[in-house]
Amino acid sequence: MNIGSTFFAIRRTLLVIGAALGVAMALPASAEETIKIGLVTALSGQSARAGEAITRGLTIAIDELNAKGGVLGRKFELVRRDDEATPAKGVIAARELIFKEKVAVLFGGLDTPVSMAIVPIVNAEKVPFMGPWAAGTAITQNKANPNFAFRVSAVDEIVDKAMLQYAQKTFKTKSPGMILVNNPWGESNEKGLTAALAAKNMKAAGIEKFEGNDVDVVPQLTRLKSAGADTLFLVGNVGPSSQVVKSLDRMGWKVPIVSHWGPAGGRFTELAGPSAKEVHFVQTYSFFGKQSPVGEKVLKMLMAKYPDIKGAGDVTPAVGVANSYDAMHLVALAIQKAGGTGGDAIRQGFYKIDAYDGLIKKYAKPFTPENHDAVGENDYVWTHFIDNQILPVAMK
Repeated sequence: MNIGSTFFAIRRTLLVIGAALGVAMALPASAEETIKIGLVTALSGQSARAGEAITRGLTIAIDELNAKGGVLGRKFELVRRDDEATPAKGVIAARELIFKEKVAVLFGGLDTPVSMAIVPIVNAEKVPFMGPWAAGTAITQNKANPNFAFRVSAVDEIVDKAMLQYAQKTFKTKSPGMILVNNPWGESNEKGLTAALAAKNMKAAGIEKFEGNDVDVVPQLTRLKSAGADTLFLVGNVGPSSQVVKSLDRMGWKVPIVSHWGPAGGRFTELAGPSAKEVHFVQTYSFFGKQSPVGEKVLKMLMAKYPDIKGAGDVTPAVGVANSYDAMHLVALAIQKAGGTGGDAIRQGFYKIDAYDGLIKKYAKPFTPENHDAVGENDYVWTHFIDNQILPVAMK
């Protein structure tokens, strides 16, 4: 081979190598074009239905945003991890999403104890956290400065006032008893309910606790009955709440039950039996009844994407879908306002949102430095189970 041909052969080889290196170097930039949204929630076990509802609400919102080109010229990508309703596993999942996946915003899930364990991490790492379900007051009111935890969901201290108001209006309650799960969520509601009662010069007939794995709470309920409780305020997720209902059946005690939204999170009717329908619980949204244009649009999108959804009754629990749908759109607006995906810029971007016409409501200045909760006391719907569907109580 002469010198000329050798030169051209080397040149061709270098061009091929250069092209290959160019492709390799382009990969990280290409991968970075998506804005990663993390989700830590229960995807298995008794509360898996709640995790799936949150996933669906996020997915529908992300599909809608991506169809319009995303935000800042970048599309969104959802990355999920299962916390198995366990704080320790939730912390591991959150760390993986923050440090390995580099998510721009981390969504929490169903359980207050899990979210409470994650919040110190997001505040330390300056990664915005969005809660679409867990209602513990201290999740957003965590005393951090700056505070990176936001929420589109119920808030215990507000729900507790609503529970008392509803019980008095519906059941003429005068001496309520509390039956609460023995964890930070139960503690949050004990404080809130006690304060709500005190504001009306009332006291609880009694306060009883139960563990998440208890299969019989007859002793606690017997004490409440002996104390003269005329209504029960129930706080617990699917499994524990179903055990309360079955224990009441074994006692033969027919007493009104006004509950936080725990029963909506999974297979409550299956686990609790026929008396499940007697539990009245709070929600932030229902797909039954006349819908707003946004509600009609979201229901159509859900039916088109998920074959198991034939109508409003199949969107269950609706609260998970609705909260996460609105929350994702508010996150997108915050990123738009931030002009980038830096954590502190997004945090401040939330304060710059003026309005958003959402599914739950029309939001006006949903977040301020003093208030990180977008849903207020006038945004709740009271529901119960009828034939395994969550229906507004007024629609009996």
